[in-house]
Amino acid sequence: MHYPEDLEKLISYYGKLPGVGGKSAERYAIATIEYSEEEIEEFCKILKNAKKNLIRCENCGHITDKTICNICSDPTRNQNCICVVEDYRSIFSFEKAGKYKGTYHVLNGLISPIDDIGPEDINISTLLKRVENLQNPELILALKPTIEGDTTNMYIKKILENKKVTISRLSYGIPIGAEIDYLDNVTLERALEDRKKISE
Repeated sequence: MHYPEDLEKLISYYGKLPGVGGKSAERYAIATIEYSEEEIEEFCKILKNAKKNLIRCENCGHITDKTICNICSDPTRNQNCICVVEDYRSIFSFEKAGKYKGTYHVLNGLISPIDDIGPEDINISTLLKRVENLQNPELILALKPTIEGDTTNMYIKKILENKKVTISRLSYGIPIGAEIDYLDNVTLERALEDRKKISE
C-alpha cells in the first residue's frame, strides 16, 4: 500500500508503540489527521508537557510530576513494605488491582551479564539506602520469572542476607516469561497474596 509521505511517517511512529500492529497504526494515524486544528494543537501540547514535566521520583524511581510521587508521600501506605519492580509500568498494574497498600521501588532494568548490564547499571543503590532507613522492612520481589529476573532476585537477596529484611517473591503461578504489566488483575492479586518468603 502506497501512502502519502506524511501519512506514512505518522503510521510508522504509531507502529513504534508496543502492541500496535500495522492495521492499528494506520487507524490511529488516519483518526489523528481527522482531528480539528484545535485538537491537534492540544494533542501536541499534551505530548510536549508530558515529556517535559514527567520525571522520576527521587525516592522510588516511579514516574511522577513531583519530586516525590503520590505513593511515596501517601501517609496511609505501609512504608516498611516495598514492592520491587523492573519498571514503572508494573506499578500501574498493581495499583489497578487495588489490593497492595505498600510502596514500590523501580529498578529500571534487570541484571543481565549477557547484555553487559550489572548491578551498578540499575537502581539498586537507592533501594539499599531506603532499606537501611526502615525498621524490619519487607521486600516483595515482583520481577518477571526469567533468567534476568532470577539473577536480580538472587543478587538482592545476597546483598541483604545479613540485614534484618524479610524478602519474598511473587507466587510462581505467573507464567514463565510473563510481563507483570500484561497480567490480569486477578492473577496479579493472587500472586501477591501467595508470595513466598525467601529470606528474613
